Amino acid sequence: MSSADLVILATPIRTFEEIFSRIADALPAGCIVTDVGSTKSLPARWAHKALPKRVNYVGSHPIAGSEQRGLEYARDDLLYNEMCVLTVTEKTDKRAVRNLDEFWSALGCTVRRMAPREHDRIFANVSHLPHAMAASLTNANVAEDLKYSGKGFIDTSRVASGPANVWADIMVTNSANLTAAIGRAIRELEKLRSAVERKDAERITRFLDAARLKRKKLISLKMRKKELLS
Repeated sequence: MSSADLVILATPIRTFEEIFSRIADALPAGCIVTDVGSTKSLPARWAHKALPKRVNYVGSHPIAGSEQRGLEYARDDLLYNEMCVLTVTEKTDKRAVRNLDEFWSALGCTVRRMAPREHDRIFANVSHLPHAMAASLTNANVAEDLKYSGKGFIDTSRVASGPANVWADIMVTNSANLTAAIGRAIRELEKLRSAVERKDAERITRFLDAARLKRKKLISLKMRKKELLS
């Protein structure tokens, strides 16, 4: 049996179930097991099923990093001033949550707590959908045309450079929430397409202004919370 106090899984999400089973017998009493995956409901169920009761599982999701992967992209300030979400339920060990809160805080994170189901709903909208949209935007263009793209396209499509296997696991393990989010995005695009087709400049302006103002409020909030550089 190992002497580990904390075990962190940082592999594609659909590997978690097997890893939980493989490490279960080696984990000492009181050990905290967490993961840094972008979906939380399924990993929580897998952990509950595979891990022994002497072990405490708490989901973690540091909202940090980039579309790149590998040691060459490592940074010592990766987590500084970033958010980390801990996913908890009524049955989650409170001491384990406090210890994990202190761990992520010591690395520079602002820690938030929420239920796994709420986490998956929110991040389907603000993380998983943007990746789906960036990939769709890129695929909607002919490769030959892309050489004429400017910074706007590069910024908008950035996350499409993320590793496909990692993102396939995220999408599969949050299928219902992401399907609903994609449906909402399609409805918004249909509104815009209708206005463009009708050459309705007033409707197009209202559509674009609504997005501009919503984003302006978001940026102001992030600036006040020091989550963005000025």
